[in-house]
Amino acid sequence: MKTNFSLLFYLKKQKNYRGGHVPVYLRITVGGKRAEMTSGLECDPEKWNTKSGRQDGKKEDVRSFNAHLDNLQSMINQVYRDLFDAGEVITAEGIKCRFIGREVRKHTLMESIKVHNEKMEALVGKEYAIGTLKRFQVLERHLVAFMNEKYKITDINIKNINHAFIRDFDFFLRSVNGCANNTTVRYLKSLGKILRISMSLKWIDSDPMFGYKLKSKNVERSFLTEDELTKISEKQFLTERLSQVRDVFIFCCFTGLAYSDIEKLNLSNIKTGVDGKKWVYTNRTKTGTRSAVPLLPPAIAILERYSDHPYCITKDRALPVSSNQKLNEYLKEIAAVCEIDKPLSSHIARHTFATTVTLLNGVPMESVSKMLGHTNIRTTQIYAKVLDIKVSADMAILNNKYN
Repeated sequence: MKTNFSLLFYLKKQKNYRGGHVPVYLRITVGGKRAEMTSGLECDPEKWNTKSGRQDGKKEDVRSFNAHLDNLQSMINQVYRDLFDAGEVITAEGIKCRFIGREVRKHTLMESIKVHNEKMEALVGKEYAIGTLKRFQVLERHLVAFMNEKYKITDINIKNINHAFIRDFDFFLRSVNGCANNTTVRYLKSLGKILRISMSLKWIDSDPMFGYKLKSKNVERSFLTEDELTKISEKQFLTERLSQVRDVFIFCCFTGLAYSDIEKLNLSNIKTGVDGKKWVYTNRTKTGTRSAVPLLPPAIAILERYSDHPYCITKDRALPVSSNQKLNEYLKEIAAVCEIDKPLSSHIARHTFATTVTLLNGVPMESVSKMLGHTNIRTTQIYAKVLDIKVSADMAILNNKYN
């Protein structure tokens, strides 16, 4: 790619200049960014031609002086051509360093991600959730797979990242990896964060993601109806394993807690609220925001059921929660046994709380948003968009008024 490149010889006078010869400097400019270096020569300002960037005169010493500058300019031009032919990112500082024999340190994309992930890992549990770290670790693996398939490499100079690279990675995620639109957008936004950090470290001059269009799509969220919730709650399972998973799932349906929050829940999170009744207080693992939810009778009954459970006593937990992978695996069994054609998960439990348990029962959206620990009510409004039944019920009231 062609770059705006120019050279200029000029006299660099010191601030306290009081006459005499002045050093001749060379200014290299690439894309508006400059680098300067001395030519090793000095010149009388009276004999310097600013327009030509050379010394005026025809004497032998003047010709020798100007020939030195011509030779210097020729060598700098050659460095530029070599970098251009090699397809390397060209910068003024890079040309200068190559010329004087000092290579500019090349930072790579994988180096940037590893530096980021190591710092994030040290702050997991303090500023970041483990799930956030895992997303960046998966991003790292996806990038290696992409570069290996597209370019037959496993790393790249971060200065070579451009819109074409990002566009091809976008396509790779959607086609080869089969990522949905919103998943792809999340990975690209994570990559954007890495690139912005690299720019703040002066590893790159500009943000390669700037101007690249990313748009998430509103996805209809699945949730259980009142009948489906009752069917699962009242089902008698033959194994303790499924009974426990069902109870954890139902507890989430009546509290709106995410898996990461329910997994570490202990009895210290259960306190008496402003109304004198039991509430569950947590700081959301994902966002760090405070969540306070009054406990409904089904949730209280489940807590009491496991108050003396060996796992809960040993691990200091409120409920015997399996790993997220096992939980979702067992929920598939529960869905099959209960003949529910929905992909049960801890996410669906949270969505069920937001819709069937609260919004459909007239709980104001502001209260639902606060209980879910949402940082923006627009996130909660997504749930309301899918509640045609709520719209129908609300309009029925209006219909009766005009009948």
